[in-house]
Amino acid sequence: MGKKRKLSSKKLLGQVPGSVIYTGNKPDQKLFIEAFDYTKDKYIEKELINVEECFNFEYGSITWININGLNHVDAIEKIGDHYELHPLVLEDIVNVSQRPKIDEYDDYIFIALKMLYYDTNDKMVSEQVSFVLGKDYVLSFQEAEGDVFDNVRDRIRNNKGRVRTLQSDYLLYVLIDSIVDHYFSVIEVLGDKIEDFESEIFSGNINDDISKDIQNLKREILRVRRAIFPLREVINRIEKNENTLIQKKTITYYRDVYDHLIQVSENIDIYREMIWGLMDMYMTTISNKMNEVMKVLTIMASIFIPLTFIAGIYGMNFEYIPELKYKYSYFILWGVMVVLFLGMLYYFKKKKWL
Repeated sequence: MGKKRKLSSKKLLGQVPGSVIYTGNKPDQKLFIEAFDYTKDKYIEKELINVEECFNFEYGSITWININGLNHVDAIEKIGDHYELHPLVLEDIVNVSQRPKIDEYDDYIFIALKMLYYDTNDKMVSEQVSFVLGKDYVLSFQEAEGDVFDNVRDRIRNNKGRVRTLQSDYLLYVLIDSIVDHYFSVIEVLGDKIEDFESEIFSGNINDDISKDIQNLKREILRVRRAIFPLREVINRIEKNENTLIQKKTITYYRDVYDHLIQVSENIDIYREMIWGLMDMYMTTISNKMNEVMKVLTIMASIFIPLTFIAGIYGMNFEYIPELKYKYSYFILWGVMVVLFLGMLYYFKKKKWL
């Protein structure tokens, strides 16, 4: 029997709704909190030593607090108490298998989505990122350090673009847009992998591991699809949202993200079809190679069948076979067999079976 999979969702079975239970596989992750507090004219960037420092930012500025380490549920609960987050929101934050979603509350909006990128080992990383949008703040929660927000940090530091001149809803857009932009990088890598497999299969240089590699690529595409398709619904709801936290002038930016998601979704659907085509192509190539082997074996068998027939007749132990007493019978028999052999080779080549 195969190795049983550990289902993280089992940790939540039988628990009271709103229980803050970490469901990931990084229980030893260090808690890391960084904060950006900025206005149009100035900004502060600092690494926070403890959770309590998250509560000391002045009114009138926009604050982005990024928390890494979902295994530190006590710290997340303290943040939830300060910002008056619903227990179900805290439960969704630490549940790393949460489907991309959006929940609206009176004073904030909660969004969960998947961040995808390839690490230095060319392995796809899928990590849940949760956002809480308030009037003048954005909270982001990640399972571990390492993300796709370096461009956002640079824009805040150097006052690039509109991020320092607009409100927290625009900051949320910038963060989501950065994640969606990396979806394009991911599907570009997937496209390159598919092209490489096509070249290998067409060239005939296939090995026993290629079917396994194609299956792994198929799983990666399905993982991307599971991350993208629900997110379309999330962004669509933001577009149609009448919540005062999302200003009308920012809706246009979210609409652009939605357009990007549609484009990525179309590419993913195309790649899914291509993956099925690759599997069919691989199986066809294997079948053709097997047919070539069987054809050669069949031709060899067809050539030796009449030779075996002749040898069988003259190998019988009958005393009165007329040709046995003839002086040149042996050489004549060899001549007949060679002529048959060459004649059949000529016939097969004329039919282009060889």
